Amino acid sequence: MDEISYAPASGLLALSWALIALPALGAAVLLLAGRRADKWGHWLGVATIGAAFALAVGMFASLAGLDDKSAHLDLFTIISVGDLQIEASLLFDPLSAIFCMLITGVGLLIHVYAVGYMAHDPGRRKFFAYFNLFAAAMLVLVLGGNYFMTFVGWEGVGLASYLLIAFWQLKPAAATAGKKAFLTNRVADVGFLLAMFTMLGALGSLDFAAVFNGAATLSTGASLAIGLLLLAAACGKSGQFPFQTWLPDAMEGPTPVSALIHAATMVTAGVYLIARSHVIFSLNADVQTAVVVVGALTLLFGAIVGCAKDDIKRVLAWSTVSQIGYMFLAVGLGGAAFALGIIHLLAHGFFKAGLFLGSGSVMHAMNDQTDIRRFGGLWRVMPLTYATFAAGWLAIIGLFPFSGFWTKDPIIATAFAREGWQGWVVGGAALLGAALTAFYMTRLFVLTFHGPKRWTEDVHPHESPAIMTGPLVLLGLGSLAAGGLMASPVTTWLTPVFGEHHEAHGHLSHMQVTVATTIVVVLGAALAWLLFRGGTDEVPRAASWPVRAARADLGGEAVNRGVFERPSRLVAGVSVAVDARGVDGIVNGLSAAIGGTSRRLLTMQTGFVRSYALSILSGAVIVVAALMVVVVQ
Repeated sequence: MDEISYAPASGLLALSWALIALPALGAAVLLLAGRRADKWGHWLGVATIGAAFALAVGMFASLAGLDDKSAHLDLFTIISVGDLQIEASLLFDPLSAIFCMLITGVGLLIHVYAVGYMAHDPGRRKFFAYFNLFAAAMLVLVLGGNYFMTFVGWEGVGLASYLLIAFWQLKPAAATAGKKAFLTNRVADVGFLLAMFTMLGALGSLDFAAVFNGAATLSTGASLAIGLLLLAAACGKSGQFPFQTWLPDAMEGPTPVSALIHAATMVTAGVYLIARSHVIFSLNADVQTAVVVVGALTLLFGAIVGCAKDDIKRVLAWSTVSQIGYMFLAVGLGGAAFALGIIHLLAHGFFKAGLFLGSGSVMHAMNDQTDIRRFGGLWRVMPLTYATFAAGWLAIIGLFPFSGFWTKDPIIATAFAREGWQGWVVGGAALLGAALTAFYMTRLFVLTFHGPKRWTEDVHPHESPAIMTGPLVLLGLGSLAAGGLMASPVTTWLTPVFGEHHEAHGHLSHMQVTVATTIVVVLGAALAWLLFRGGTDEVPRAASWPVRAARADLGGEAVNRGVFERPSRLVAGVSVAVDARGVDGIVNGLSAAIGGTSRRLLTMQTGFVRSYALSILSGAVIVVAALMVVVVQ
């Protein structure tokens, strides 16, 4: 492997710090200005992310004109201890450039949408402050020039996500969801910290170039440990098995938050971490296999659970779990598949943002109802929302010529190309996931927009205002064209990071995989159409055990409670008991003993001189007697 090095930043690329500073400044102004910014604060939030997007486009163009596709910028020294020097450094290369464009571009559309969606919320100014803070933290994460800076952004995203998910904190479910997301991610983030400690112990550095160039010298155990620890961190941030349960609960936040977290930012951070660390993952086949297993298991897990949910946002949340599973599967397959995972991530940013914002438009029209069993027939009264949602639906199930067709099929083909029986197992899982995706997304689409009206009496559906439908139209166009337009150019663009792309050849050809995928997708969609075109009013009481299991999240929540929550509560209870009865008991008992003794001694203070004289005489007699005993002996 050629030695990795990064060129120093110059010109416009030296302003990479401004990508972070713009939304961070917006957040600071909105938080410090207080209620004085209520009337214009939301537009400041939009302006700062818009300026960041314009700068990202300019930097992207500047990077494209360089022979050495990288720009490294050292800002200042964070830690200086002996030989250890950790810099606050930024790296703008083809990988981080793509993520910056996605975060600021799709983020801008979500910001604009949120202006209309949060129009009547008294906390709108604070909401946009948190929105800007989230974007700034995510940009630190993807622009970090070493693992320490990436970790700073990583933790910043965790904090901002808590503030946004729990934004309606007076609602108990929202407060609980925010805490759950925060704590689950902190547990997984221990893996990131331990990975960095292992890097420092084995290689003495956290700089990307130093770690990647020295990775080949790592022992098998060290490379395995670092890889698995980074995988644990990535699973937590991206909602992959076994940390997937926090992601659907994050739907308790406002819908723009769901779109931002699930489409363009937080859940893609785990994919970014693995892609950025591709050198480490490529050196250990066991680590790659672990990533593949996690991805395949999660894509099926999310798809199965998504088939049984009736909340429009939770169906989309579980679809995110499943689609991120495809990305993990791709980056776990290694080689050229790293680029395939990033391409699917980009397409997912468009169609999932469109689907979430479309669900918000539906909720806006239905008095914030989320139960798809109470929708139906909305295509007549919400034509723009219907058309853009249809584009996202066709994109996520992967029908030609929508974006998912160009990004998901290559991943499935590469999975089938894995050697031996593993190719059939992994490829079969990915193919089954495509069929299930077509089923549950068609079920969602049909129950929401088609069939008879099942509205409650208090709703009068209507199309959303232009400030909300405008971003929907742009995201719908992205859902249609993004995959076909980006697949080949993005693969070429990422060559300096991942190397030359070579099409995988295995058990099935790419054409055979495409035909098979199209068949199962059409069958899955047709089955859902036949079952739900007439609508449904209530959940059947005598559901089969697979349906009951899917409604119960396949036991994932029960396992977490049994393995983590209940033992933690037990340990906390024992700790409280020991503290109350042990430590506090000793302290309180000693205090009581001293107090009781002092009260008894107090009774001896009578105020009579004869009593004091008798006490003195008695004491003197005792002392004389003791001295006589000693002398006699």
